Amino acid sequence: MTSVWTWQYDHYDPKQERLVEALCTLGNGRFATRGAAPETDAGPVHYPGTYAAGCYDRLTSQVSGHRVENEDMVNLPNWLPLRYRCVPEGGDPGEWLTPDDPSLRHYRVTLDMRTGTLTRRMLFQDGRGRRLGVTHTRLVHMGDPYLAAQRTVFHAYGWRGAVEVESRLDGNVTNAGVARYRDLDGRHLTAHRAGVERDGIAWISCRTATSGIDVAVAAATLTRPLVPATISCRETGTAQRFTLPIARSRPARVVKSATLHTSYDRPTGDPLRRAIDHVTRPPSFAALLTSHRAAWRRLWDQAELQVPGEAGRILRLHLFHVLQTLSPHTAELDVGVPARGLHGEAYRGHVFWDELFVLPYMTLHFPEVARALLMYRHRRLPAALDAAREAGGSGAMYPWQSAGSGREETQALHLNPRSGRWLPDHSHLQRHVGSAIALNAWRYGLATGDRGFAHGPGAELFLEIARYWAGAATYDAGLERYRIRGVLGPDEYHDAYPDAVAPGIDDNAYTNVTAAWVLARGLALLADLPVARRVELSGQLGLDPVELERWEDISRRLNVPFHQGVISQFEGYGNLAELDWDAYRARYSDILRLDRILEAEGDTVNRYQASKQADTLMLGYLFRPSDLRALFARLGHRLDDETWNATVSYYMRRTSHGSTLSSLVHGWILARGQGPDAWRYYEEALRSDVNDVQGGTTAEGIHLGAMAGTVDLVERGITGLEAGPDALRIDPVPLREVPHLSFTLCYRGHRGVRLRLLPGRLGVTVPVSPEGPLKLILPGERHVDVAAGEQHWFHL
Repeated sequence: MTSVWTWQYDHYDPKQERLVEALCTLGNGRFATRGAAPETDAGPVHYPGTYAAGCYDRLTSQVSGHRVENEDMVNLPNWLPLRYRCVPEGGDPGEWLTPDDPSLRHYRVTLDMRTGTLTRRMLFQDGRGRRLGVTHTRLVHMGDPYLAAQRTVFHAYGWRGAVEVESRLDGNVTNAGVARYRDLDGRHLTAHRAGVERDGIAWISCRTATSGIDVAVAAATLTRPLVPATISCRETGTAQRFTLPIARSRPARVVKSATLHTSYDRPTGDPLRRAIDHVTRPPSFAALLTSHRAAWRRLWDQAELQVPGEAGRILRLHLFHVLQTLSPHTAELDVGVPARGLHGEAYRGHVFWDELFVLPYMTLHFPEVARALLMYRHRRLPAALDAAREAGGSGAMYPWQSAGSGREETQALHLNPRSGRWLPDHSHLQRHVGSAIALNAWRYGLATGDRGFAHGPGAELFLEIARYWAGAATYDAGLERYRIRGVLGPDEYHDAYPDAVAPGIDDNAYTNVTAAWVLARGLALLADLPVARRVELSGQLGLDPVELERWEDISRRLNVPFHQGVISQFEGYGNLAELDWDAYRARYSDILRLDRILEAEGDTVNRYQASKQADTLMLGYLFRPSDLRALFARLGHRLDDETWNATVSYYMRRTSHGSTLSSLVHGWILARGQGPDAWRYYEEALRSDVNDVQGGTTAEGIHLGAMAGTVDLVERGITGLEAGPDALRIDPVPLREVPHLSFTLCYRGHRGVRLRLLPGRLGVTVPVSPEGPLKLILPGERHVDVAAGEQHWFHL
């Protein structure tokens, strides 16, 4: 790991191989392939997987006597397989070689983040001292979103003869990458057909079982020296076998180029015909590599981030995976933010509230992509309206887990691996996802000035979410306040009161405060609309003065509970028992998933003041202190520094950090408050995936929210960057561990604005453009302008 642009593994460890596969995934925003060795098949050690954004399928399984429906991002036909064995001159073929073979003597995997390539180098040596060197170089093309390729070079040392190579396409794949899902049906692909064209193009086609998406993969395998292939086909795959002469001074080469097309693509057409045509007479691997590198160079120019040291290298890895999941190609797709990227099958590829941690980055760097991700939510507005009506409410009730259709995809049961029991899952009661969508839409409008979105789809999204909150709130005459009952907060541990029959808790502070913000902001949005659009939208949505008066009243009188001088996570939280944290830490080496530990002991976390992740403290992540004080003042509460600091301290002692997002939020809050432990929490978030702190979960797919969030903490958290309607506000809080940093951003038509933060100094460079000067608000409310084409330095 010597380069700031590379991520490297210098030895083969079967126990870590799935983690390596996830962190070495290559993708282009449309599809991605895990970094599995092409010699291997799916099994306990290896798990090759290819996933296309938005390609979902629904199956029904029988689990513990229940019929359970799940919609999954589908593991698509595997284009990688390429195996080989040595045929010494005058001898018999040896065994097919894989990294698991005892003859492996050297192994190195290098992920080059600058160029988006993965190189795997291996050296095998048999009992007679004959050695075979193998180098794979792989890309998933960032310029051509349908194309991937791999070049394999074989070198013989101490022998001559031939290397026998078999190149396959494998459609006999299932969704089996997550152990706790294996009781669920994972056979999503049906109607397989396969063949090889006269010109040597191998192909496979199939269809998803329920969603009916046609999928086709075609591959051209070219060898040097050029030799004929022996071909075999079966319904679920093809195999082409080549025998390549090899000697010390005469290496053998194999280039496999593959294309993936689906009926989900636009423009529509026969996926199989398009896949075959696309890969017929493919460019040379050198030409593909050149164009791929050029596409990545353009991407990095727009996504530049410079942070010194090991933190900077990990941040670059995080950013690399964000860009592979959500690239400019994503702007052409109808997809959301998959919480685990396109890197594995955890969370079944679903879209959660993780976009709350991802869209701030995308909005400031790739606004077209951010708009597309918001339009994914807008296209599913009808489903959210139906869900609210079916629940007896109004407006738009967005699902906690979303996939293709926009209906609620949260599982009805989940498995506790500690106890082996399938348990009811009530996490669909996390209604706060609607507030996250509204907040992202509002931030996008501020940062881009995109009135077409803000006054059109964005306004419709926002107002329907506000209407949902108004309908969900009920008036309590005894409290003289409105209440939101029967929900779950971001914590997720507490899904009911102790010994309660029905799930849900009341007046979650995070839910209520963000709902009040949505209602107040919705009223302001209506007032700011052009008169004609306001009249049109009010008529379209059926908004009348009586309803809007109710919004105003609720936004000022939603209940926010307190206890012991701090904000209560929810009504009654302070009455729960205290947990003996030291005893559990002594008994278990890892208490991140305290809920599973307690359930396996026959207990429940519902009885205790113990949170999985930041909940109430999320308010300090979303809102600046002055904005949060104003929100609480609107609700009739005084939130001074003493109360907020006491609240932070209270929940930090009672949080197990069972989510990768938890340390991120705590690090953000402490950094902005210049707390002494800020870097410790930030570093935990920074290393959560690369060190797989949750013990195997990264191998099932990276945590996209945490990866994007760590980048955002540097860019917005440390700099205090906030996009306002009239200016960029910058209010840095220096961290000793990040002595300097620089990055580029987009703001209201200004593209490629570069910020450089040094101790006591801020540099701002505005590229030449037809836009007017970039307006800034610096500490002390200093208003300054930087003209296009100029660079200014400011003392802080």
